[in-house]
Amino acid sequence: MFTSIDDFAAEWSQEAKMTKQVMNLLTDESLNQAITDKHRTLGKLAWHLVESVGYMTSLGLKFEGPDNGEKVSNSAVAIAEEYERISEAILEAVKTQWDNESLRVTQTVFGGEWNNGASLRFTIMHQAHHRGQMTVLMRQAGLRIPDLYGPNYDSWIERGMEPRA
Repeated sequence: MFTSIDDFAAEWSQEAKMTKQVMNLLTDESLNQAITDKHRTLGKLAWHLVESVGYMTSLGLKFEGPDNGEKVSNSAVAIAEEYERISEAILEAVKTQWDNESLRVTQTVFGGEWNNGASLRFTIMHQAHHRGQMTVLMRQAGLRIPDLYGPNYDSWIERGMEPRA
């Protein structure tokens, strides 16, 4: 739970930077990668990260999100650009429309009572969760994955070190 707008802004900026790294490595061809036909494709996961940020408008923040019925783009560049736009929009909305007291306000979210600071924490963790799923699909699609929270398998090899598997 966040109790400070500045703390949220710092963490959101760092996490959004990592999500942008992932988004910017997607290719149009990779967007159809799926683990099974019953699960979201890489493109649908990427678009879900764009759409899900817009859910914060239900808590009173005002910023322009994508239309809920908007179709997933077939363009990796378009998805990455929309994520860039919306990640900046939510940050600006939180910084200009809420204050530290606003983070203590309780609202009904997913049938439970959450304060706004907890909703912001959930939004960040939700992004990290799906970003992890995306990196698995990216690897299956033959894409290089970025180092996010530390070196990955490829980075260890490039450094001439034994990967920690």
